Amino acid sequence: MVALTQDELLAEFEGMTLIQLSEFVKAFEEKFDVTAAAAVAVAGPAGPAAPAEAAEEKDEFDVILTGAGDKKIQVIKVVRELTSLGLKEAKDLVDGAPKPVLEKVNKEAADKAKESLEGAGASVEVK
Repeated sequence: MVALTQDELLAEFEGMTLIQLSEFVKAFEEKFDVTAAAAVAVAGPAGPAAPAEAAEEKDEFDVILTGAGDKKIQVIKVVRELTSLGLKEAKDLVDGAPKPVLEKVNKEAADKAKESLEGAGASVEVK
């Protein structure tokens, strides 16, 4: 097997559609047992040690679509905005509810997603 350079890999990714890229990322995550997450701003210098309760605080949430409601098309649009899914994939997700829309996101992103989905008429659960 010939090893590709970083530039060659980027050129290959550039030619892929978003759906192909999304499928690649999922396959990569499964193969190497990792999660591709958005970069998070690095905190400043560490202060005094935090209490044990703060360390146990939940910092990753899943946004679960439990029902599409009456405005299914609006919900599909919001799902597409929140994810990198195409129209068919978003429709399948909405049709197959209950299903996770976002997984392992921070509290702020989970709350925003819940608010957007509920605004479109969906019923949502954050775990």
